[in-house]
Amino acid sequence: MEQVAQQIVNGLTIGSLYALIAVGYTVVYGIIQLINFAHGEIFMIGAFGALSTSLILFPGQTALWTLPLILAGAIAASVIVAVVMERVAYRPLRSAPRLAPLITAIGISVFLQELVRVGYNDPTLFVSDVNPFGFPSAKQKVVFPQVDGISGEAFELGGVTLQRPALFTIACLAICAVGLWFYINRTRTGRAMQAVSQDPDTARLMGINVDRMIVTAFAVGAALAAIAGVAYGLQTTNINFKMGFIYGLKAFTAAVLGGIGNIQGAVVGGLVLGVLEAIAIQYLPGGSPWKDIWAFSILILVLVFRPQGIMGAKVVDRA
Repeated sequence: MEQVAQQIVNGLTIGSLYALIAVGYTVVYGIIQLINFAHGEIFMIGAFGALSTSLILFPGQTALWTLPLILAGAIAASVIVAVVMERVAYRPLRSAPRLAPLITAIGISVFLQELVRVGYNDPTLFVSDVNPFGFPSAKQKVVFPQVDGISGEAFELGGVTLQRPALFTIACLAICAVGLWFYINRTRTGRAMQAVSQDPDTARLMGINVDRMIVTAFAVGAALAAIAGVAYGLQTTNINFKMGFIYGLKAFTAAVLGGIGNIQGAVVGGLVLGVLEAIAIQYLPGGSPWKDIWAFSILILVLVFRPQGIMGAKVVDRA
């Protein structure tokens, strides 16, 4: 029984990461029916933004008070990249056939990976001095800064081992989910986003700035992905420029599982996917090396038998 409880905790931890990233997929899809396959790289850039903030502002420091500023640096990096990406790459293709922005998203994904790999490894491309902040090479795994109180030793509760970064990740999801629900349902901007997602033409006639709402959707998704990037770094103690690829695909699976276009569904889908993955690793043949196979098998089964996902959000075709 303790082993099952341990796997559920492990699943909720990894599922919280999936859910935080999946919300970005579903918010953007809910408004402009675009599957932004570059969203995984926004998650990766958030992690590197946090690392850069730590190296520049707090080199060698691990105090807990640095965490809010590290999170702010991560969110700023991800939001800026997401907003520029929307303005430069996606907005000009808004009226194009759906294949065009889909291919563009894949191209942006590769572009951002290589930009971080090359640029982070050689900061002289962006500043005039020679690596003034001691940025490590991004060609391999980079050690993520530790934070006192969160990176400490694990403790046991009822026979279940609880890692402090895991609790931090779950707490981030809980706070972000409540905050996002309030933002979407109780603020003027949130209700405007809902109006645009239902009918952008009518929303425009009602005086809503549709372009601003779309940019807001990209920014909100990027902020949550950045928080996930920091949580990932604290959990694994290292990051790399390819980390967004597999986590992006897993989060997309979570969004589809929950019902893409449905924010609550993205959260539920992420948690369900994480728990199923942890249970499968423990009890199905193959163990950990097969975890990605189980996850993407779930994606195929959902698309075949219940394409609207768990929460039953309907996919509206406006093409």
